[in-house]
Amino acid sequence: MIIEELLLKIENLSQDNTILYFITRVLKPDVKSSSKVMDKYVFKVYQIDVNDEIREHLYTLTKDQLNSLVKKKTELHEYDVITDDSAQLFTYQMNNKAMSFYDVVNNQLSANPPKIKSLEEILVNEELWAYCVGFYNEEDEWVYTFRKILAAKVAIDEKDNNKKSKLQKTIRTIFNSKSQKLELIEGETVNLDKQIDCIYFQDTFYIAKKTQFEQIIGLEEEYKIQAMEVVTELTSTKMIEGLEIISKQIDQNPSIHKKLVRLTKIGNYRDLDAKTIKKMQKICKKYGEILKLKDGKLFIENEDDITLTLKVLADYYKLGEVSGKAYGTYAGKQLEAMN
Repeated sequence: MIIEELLLKIENLSQDNTILYFITRVLKPDVKSSSKVMDKYVFKVYQIDVNDEIREHLYTLTKDQLNSLVKKKTELHEYDVITDDSAQLFTYQMNNKAMSFYDVVNNQLSANPPKIKSLEEILVNEELWAYCVGFYNEEDEWVYTFRKILAAKVAIDEKDNNKKSKLQKTIRTIFNSKSQKLELIEGETVNLDKQIDCIYFQDTFYIAKKTQFEQIIGLEEEYKIQAMEVVTELTSTKMIEGLEIISKQIDQNPSIHKKLVRLTKIGNYRDLDAKTIKKMQKICKKYGEILKLKDGKLFIENEDDITLTLKVLADYYKLGEVSGKAYGTYAGKQLEAMN
């Protein structure tokens, strides 16, 4: 298993061969609000000097996380927009050069990124997006891990009140178990979690935390743009009434984005006609659900109708070939029968 291989590589390294990077995200100048997310942002990589204690912490937590995945015998599957099993480990090929994050893993990390002396010097204009830990051997073979950074876990001392910054001013404290007192923490702080979201090795991401991975490389926001494009395509079929209700939900409900994007992978809506819609209605009735129609078209009257409409468009109702049992799932890969 690839995770066992990666664990072995890291175990065979000295912890001195561990480097910490911070990744920031900044909006491109003069970018249009309608631009695709992958074209909106630039990611930047910075190297951070750390002491031996932090280096040991990063090295150990990575081994512990990989070892946990190995013990769980986590299944490895190709990344899909929709999946029903969050316990799976997914693979994602980073071969789309149009994505801004492509430059991070294929160019910046290997080009000796600049070091920073202060978080404040970059966070005035850039957003701290993720941190990355790089491990390398004598053959200059690298393994990288990534973890999304939440804004609430970053704090700096703002001495210049005139600077434009979104960072919150807080009093940062720690309980000293020796003195048994709450003490003030001075300086800049970043919480480094004891988890990793994904691993990158030889052009492939191995994803442990799917949602966080999508946030890191920009897929989550890209899905929102794609979801709006799907609604436009659904409108062009002229077989669905009430799509404006779905459009409204795109802005209010992020969970709907992936379901709409999933429709493009299946493509059933492109051949939508009255005969197919009647069949959809019949299948829903079979499982005790009512699919609304109006003049032979799918009819979305309220938010409750959205879920069922997306189900039938995504071929949600599936039948097991062997058992004959019925299943309900958005996930699944189409198979071609052999002659």
